[in-house]
Amino acid sequence: MRAPARSVVTVNGVGAGMAIRTIRAAVEHVLQAERRQARIGVTFLGPAPMRRLNAASLGHDYPTDVISFPLPLPDGTVAGDICICRAIAARNAREHGSSVRAEMLRLVMHGTLHVLGYDHPDGPGRMRSPMWRRQERYLASFE
Repeated sequence: MRAPARSVVTVNGVGAGMAIRTIRAAVEHVLQAERRQARIGVTFLGPAPMRRLNAASLGHDYPTDVISFPLPLPDGTVAGDICICRAIAARNAREHGSSVRAEMLRLVMHGTLHVLGYDHPDGPGRMRSPMWRRQERYLASFE
């Protein structure tokens, strides 16, 4: 099994609120720090489509900020899709005293780590998990 020759990052949807090159750079920042290559799609959805996706894929009938779908390929390539809802990210940013930009970057990096196989517990332990600390380190060192 061999990795792809280089990483490929595609961005879809509307309403990200930041430049596509910034979104790609955030994914690539994590991939470089992890010394990994991957094929990752990042799609931005509104609250209604995100609610439907969350219900269909995870059984939760509400919109969420980010959902990641790792897609293991037979040749060993790391691939996956990340879906982000900017409206929920903006709400979370207000609640946590963060900028929407920082929250969006956090979600892109969070989703990328999930595609790479990282996970965290639900509930209060989430923000103390090794994955969360890794994500925050990458966010702090970005740009």
